[in-house]
Amino acid sequence: MKLTLKLLGLGLLGTAMVWAGTQRSELVAFDLETWVASFGWAGPLVFVLVYVLATILFLPGSLLTLAGGALFGLELGTLFNLAGATIGAGISFLLARGLLAEWVESKTKGKLAQLKEGVEKEDWQFVAFVRMVPLFPFNLLNYALGLTRIGFWRYLVTSSITMLPGALVYTYIGFLGKQAVSGGDGWAETSPKALLALGAFAVVAYLSKLYFSRKKSPTFMISVEQLHRRLVKGELLLLDLRDAEDFQTKGNITGAKNIPLPMLPDLVGQIADWKEKPVTLICTTAIRSQKARLFLLEKGFKDLSVVDGGMKAWNATGIATEGRSSESAEG
Repeated sequence: MKLTLKLLGLGLLGTAMVWAGTQRSELVAFDLETWVASFGWAGPLVFVLVYVLATILFLPGSLLTLAGGALFGLELGTLFNLAGATIGAGISFLLARGLLAEWVESKTKGKLAQLKEGVEKEDWQFVAFVRMVPLFPFNLLNYALGLTRIGFWRYLVTSSITMLPGALVYTYIGFLGKQAVSGGDGWAETSPKALLALGAFAVVAYLSKLYFSRKKSPTFMISVEQLHRRLVKGELLLLDLRDAEDFQTKGNITGAKNIPLPMLPDLVGQIADWKEKPVTLICTTAIRSQKARLFLLEKGFKDLSVVDGGMKAWNATGIATEGRSSESAEG
């Protein structure tokens, strides 16, 4: 029954998204201002509901934000825009978590895997910065974050606060655009403020990018030189994830334990004693090691590092480790 409801929900959501995509040009050209105004005192509520639906169905939110500024001015426009974006982001998050989480958990890779890992490491701080730096489109990010483990309220509050600068700028631009078209007296007075708002937005975006450039190399990645120093000190499990044939015929680091990546789910019990101790993962390159790291994190391992460049980088240095014995996995 639960599976049937999920499939039904996915079908309805997918159908609505497809319909919205086919109607995008008509919706963009729609005279939203006149339509919302026709509802009188209920116009703001109708506008917020439209914004929520647009967010869920992947319609362009920036156009609605501009419209909010034109319809309601700077203060109220920002309030209504932020309300619609926040509610829509929250519903998208819950839809992803309720309908897609289990399936995505088994398929996670690429940028989505990086997103999940970033949230697991930095929680709300990571959410704050991906909101301010366009690594993901806004609507897609709402669903993607629903597939992580962050708490709903931390996600929602962080999103609302970090979306405020962008909402303020786009609302202001919409408001000024209407002033310019209508020849309002406020244009000359407000245009310097618009430039100031845009400047502030640019500063926030720059600081966010600066943060990510500093974080570009994940803290769990170590160089082969760092690995060598750790091996010399001892108290480290070096887990080689290559196939057994490569491990035996293409050279290995003295002391490494070999568990091929496809066998890791079945043989993880062999390294259960290392859940609270340092474990370093190495493969031909770092790609498969990072995949194994995500799996081991799920299994409760606390101190996991990955050798940057893998065995290719190790072999290029010519470093040798002595005094330790290699071990191959046994089923």
